Amino acid sequence: MKGRWRYTRLPSQVEDALSAEEGEEEEGETAPAPAPISAPAPEDPVEPQLAEASQVLGASEIKQLSLHLPPRVTGHPWSLAFCTSRDGFSLRSLYRQMEGHSGPVLLVLRDQDGQMFGAFSSSAIRLSKGFYGTGETFLFSFSPQLKVFKWTGSNSFFVKGDLDSLMMGSSSGQFGLWLDGDLYHGGSHPCATFNNEVLARQEQFCIKELEAWVLS
Repeated sequence: MKGRWRYTRLPSQVEDALSAEEGEEEEGETAPAPAPISAPAPEDPVEPQLAEASQVLGASEIKQLSLHLPPRVTGHPWSLAFCTSRDGFSLRSLYRQMEGHSGPVLLVLRDQDGQMFGAFSSSAIRLSKGFYGTGETFLFSFSPQLKVFKWTGSNSFFVKGDLDSLMMGSSSGQFGLWLDGDLYHGGSHPCATFNNEVLARQEQFCIKELEAWVLS
């Protein structure tokens, strides 16, 4: 009796609506809307190695965040490229410290109310004419339990860096996370990019400490 081959069709990978190229996207362009990212995190991740201690995150918060990072940065060391306690409260200083880095960045901050929140950017924080980044970008908040707000596919307004402000996520003229040029005042509003809640206790907040970790 002759055997019969059985063919199984494999599902194709769904690509990000944005490529990771350096080209920037002007606000107004909208990517196709895939289903929200909801893949379960691994049970036993490789815990990241920090070059120095964080003044914002404790060991528990670091471990929780590592569960939600893209696989391509799993096990990579975290290098502190910028912190306000060392480099001062200046967005321009943050941009300068980011020069020479191309890898993903974890931006973490604590406000005057003690709330911890931030964002993961798929590429280095930099000045830009338009929004840039990929669907790996997300916002998060510890309130007090960790909440992660992934890309919804609704639009591609991930990160935009001006001289006087840094914006992450946008819709209807408001931003998921916004920081001013002095890295002292900021804001957070629900936005379609991440379908996020307000990250801080209030929509407007004052920053007490901010760190930018390069994951590469």
